[in-house]
Formats: sequence, structure tokens, C-alpha cells
Amino acid sequence: MTGGAGFVAANLIPRLLNGGARVLALDDFSRGLAEHWAPFRNEPRFAGAQVDCSDADALRGAIERARGEDRVAEVWHLAANSDIPAGIRDPRVDLKDTFLTTFAVLAVMRDLAIPAIRFASSSAVYGDLGETAIHEASGPLEPISNYGAMKLASEAQIRAAVESDGIRADVFRFPNVVGVPATHGVILDLLRKLKATPDRLDVLGDGTQTKSYLHVEELIEAMLFIARTASGAYNVFNIGPRDEGVSVRRIAETVRDAAAPGAAIRFGEGGRGWVGDVPRFRYDTGRLAALGWQPRLGSEDAVRRAVAQIAAQEEAVRREARA
Repeated sequence: MTGGAGFVAANLIPRLLNGGARVLALDDFSRGLAEHWAPFRNEPRFAGAQVDCSDADALRGAIERARGEDRVAEVWHLAANSDIPAGIRDPRVDLKDTFLTTFAVLAVMRDLAIPAIRFASSSAVYGDLGETAIHEASGPLEPISNYGAMKLASEAQIRAAVESDGIRADVFRFPNVVGVPATHGVILDLLRKLKATPDRLDVLGDGTQTKSYLHVEELIEAMLFIARTASGAYNVFNIGPRDEGVSVRRIAETVRDAAAPGAAIRFGEGGRGWVGDVPRFRYDTGRLAALGWQPRLGSEDAVRRAVAQIAAQEEAVRREARA
């Protein structure tokens, strides 16, 4: 598993272990945290290593050392730059951490005859389609961030590998994913702003940005369901809620009400939070529903659950720092 010390990985690893799998988690710790591996340290079927996953030789060596004589059944490729504004400031960040990790993974899969890849892609590959309901065949695909561009390039490289190398690929196009352990994202940012200024909450943009949100626990369920149920050699699925999303204004109000009820919310100007931000998108998840899976939580319920969890996470961090 690349990106194996990240937010999604921290939720996926225990599910794979509980299913009887052996898991090798690899991460360069540029954004992932080694502490996410602490719950698995005494698990004999888990191993973790610090590796630059864009370096094919280093990646191959780590896998070979860990696998011994065993055959690797699949790669869960989660490694990517998760900081979209950082990629806007320096496109090399997304080139290395989002695309070259994919290129290296596919090269190693070819060398070691690994037959399947599960790829964490993104709604960012679609670009800004406004109010249009986005389905997997929507196009043309015109990402407006370097992150989205490198996710799309990764998808193309994976599709070519399916043809040339005979592998199976499941491509999961994520919406905004929330939950714990939170390392980045709008909810964590807003909670930390309130900690710094308890009387006010400053929000990027005018609050009208409206997007689909999925709780990470349901994301994991969906990915595992697709991996065991979809039958094609190359499968692409939008994963998300069935509603039309929740606004940044509503997210800010939920965070404020949970953490500092008396705080004033101050919105910025314009309908985008930053360059490359897609201010609105609506996901069509009919393909996944037809396969047999639907989420239980809508966008607002997912946000509300995540706000409570992340607030508790931040309070635990503060208590530990005071101890």
C-alpha cells in the first residue's frame, strides 16, 4: 500500500488485516504520519517502511524485502500530494507525489508480476462542470488544478498498463472525504482557526461553494465492495453520497456551533476558496448503486459526524500536550 501512513490508509489497513490479508504500508512521511501505524505494530501480518514511492528502485526493494517468497496479490495505490494549493504554487509537487508515484508503482508491478491495482483517484479529474451531475462518462475531462491533472494522467497510465500488462485496475474517484485521523481538510482547518481566534471564524470564499462529502468509513466500505464485486479488467467508479452536497457556509456553521457557539463567521469574497478549487460539483453514483452499494450518510450527516470526531481528536492532542 503506497501512501500507507495517510488518512485513508489508517482506515483501510485494519479492514484489510481483519479480512486476513498481509499488509505492507509504504510512505515517505511527507504528509503521512508514522503514528498511524502504532495500532498495528504488534500485528504479525503488518509491516511498514519509509520509502519514496516515486523511486521505482526503492519501491521494488522495499516490496522484495518484505514479501520474501510470497506473491503480492494487489497494490492499493493511495500515495499523492493531498495539498492542492501546494501543487498550484509548485507543479513539481504533484508531478512527483501524484504522477511519478503511479509511474513507479506500475513499473514495479510489471517487474514483480503483481496482477491488480486499486487506485485512489479524484473528482478533480472532471474539472469545473458547474451544476451538471457528473458521471463516469462525463467529458471532456478538463481538470483545473495540477492535482487533478496528475490524477488524470495517472488514470491514463493505469489504463495503458491494463492493456499492455494484462493487470486488473479499479479506479475510485473520490469526492471530499472526511473523518479521522484528520491530517488536512476544511473541517480541521476551521477548527484550528477557531482555536487561534475563538471569537471569529474566517472562511475562504463567500461560503456558497457546494460539494459532495463522504465519511471515510463509508469510502472504505465502497472500495472494498468494488474490489470484490466488479468484474471488469478496468473499472472506474464515482464514490460519493446520493445528495447534491453541502455548502461551505453550512460546514462553517456546524464547526462553529460545535467548537465556539459565540464566534462570528466572516466569509471572504468570490465563489472559490483558492486557485484550482472547484466551487460546485454534483456526483452521479448510479454506476456504483447498480453494482449494489449505496452510502448510509448524506453529505451533511457525514460532515456533522466528522466535525464531532475531529473536534475530539484535537482536544485529545491538546490534553496530551498539557500532560
